[in-house]
Amino acid sequence: MADDKNPGRVPTVIADDVHIVYRVNGAGGGKGSATAALSRILRRGKGESRGVRKVHAVRGVSFTAYRGEAIGLIGTNGSGKSTLLRAIAGLLPTEHGKVYTDGQPSLLGVNAALMSDLTGERNVVLGGLAMGMSREEIHERYQGIVDFSGINEKGDFITLPMRTYSSGMAARLRFSIAAAKNHDVLMIDEALATGDRKFQIRSEKRIRELRKEAGTVFLVSHSNKSIRDTCDRVLWLEKGELLMDGPTDEVLKAYERETGK
Repeated sequence: MADDKNPGRVPTVIADDVHIVYRVNGAGGGKGSATAALSRILRRGKGESRGVRKVHAVRGVSFTAYRGEAIGLIGTNGSGKSTLLRAIAGLLPTEHGKVYTDGQPSLLGVNAALMSDLTGERNVVLGGLAMGMSREEIHERYQGIVDFSGINEKGDFITLPMRTYSSGMAARLRFSIAAAKNHDVLMIDEALATGDRKFQIRSEKRIRELRKEAGTVFLVSHSNKSIRDTCDRVLWLEKGELLMDGPTDEVLKAYERETGK
């Protein structure tokens, strides 16, 4: 369905006044800490709800994403970027407002879930199946996934258990599995921060291809260069609020002036 205000453009994600609230049990400290134990003792007889702390992680965010867009999400740590992606993926409920999606949103690292005790090659198969690919499609794309990830450049790592991989190798394989399929909405949270520049260039090129293949890509990254090289639009979040939504260069310049980053 086309957008009346943007003729010819097809919305893929609509966030309408989205609020997300976490409820955290306990008042500070780990489960076994003295502070937590004292808090539990003081709460006895007063009702457990008094020990629940609310964290308002996303506050009234509204935007519309369109097919063929690559949208960067920027903001300082704790600004709500990853929380917003999880809500779009349907993994977090909204406290208020709605998220509407056209097609199936895929959050990188969730749909392509990897199991540490299985080999990389087995995880390629399971990750592909989790994203809805057939075994025939996985077989056809298997070598391309391995080559794209680059994890076999220094040995036959694809035949080893995932627990032997570095965090960077695991992240590259996750991205490679997710990028092997065309997505209605693909959300990538910091995947391009891993690996060397050669892998980042391959990843950025693949994101541009996914956009051309009629998908929508969201990218969370602390690298302004990756955002500039990949995205045509940026959402700037701070303390859960949407401060700015516009063309990449315009938003990034304002962000850099404000934060010095």
